Amino acid sequence: MKNIILSAVIMVFVLVSCNQKNKQEETVNSATNEPETTTVKVNSNSFSIKEIVTNYLSLKNALTKDDSNGTADAGKAMVETLGKIDMKKLSGEQMKTYMDIADDVKEHAEHIGDNAGNIAHQREHFVLMSKDINDLIKTFGTEQKLYQDFCPMADEGKGAIWISEVKDIKNPYFGSEMLTCGSVRKEL
Repeated sequence: MKNIILSAVIMVFVLVSCNQKNKQEETVNSATNEPETTTVKVNSNSFSIKEIVTNYLSLKNALTKDDSNGTADAGKAMVETLGKIDMKKLSGEQMKTYMDIADDVKEHAEHIGDNAGNIAHQREHFVLMSKDINDLIKTFGTEQKLYQDFCPMADEGKGAIWISEVKDIKNPYFGSEMLTCGSVRKEL
């Protein structure tokens, strides 16, 4: 009789132990099955690159018209805008990313602004500025419908992208010389 009672106590102990172990495993499994969220999103209400994009589009449109003075004015406006962007609402990582790109955009905007009358030099800097603006849009997003266009002949035949607000091709790298050269690569 003593052995039966002892066996019953051991069985209850084993069952309780197994049940607690299963609960711990369930807790661990439910904690590890949650999806990781590694994407860093910027709250569109707190930070916007809209004004930078607007300046860029003005600059691009002046280049399509072969308007070197208008391009220079748009470059100066871009420099002014970059100086006013409020980055306080960005995280440390977002701020670093923004500043890396914005510093390059500012350098190109300064060169474009200082070279009225030298549209070839302005277009050289516009090639690099377009890549930076594309990176800004990819990183921080925009609510505006935009297109990434491509000209295979720009940048001495290496090809170059630009960002446009219209689907129709108006090439800023060649202006009136080849206004419709290029294609829409994708919608941003």
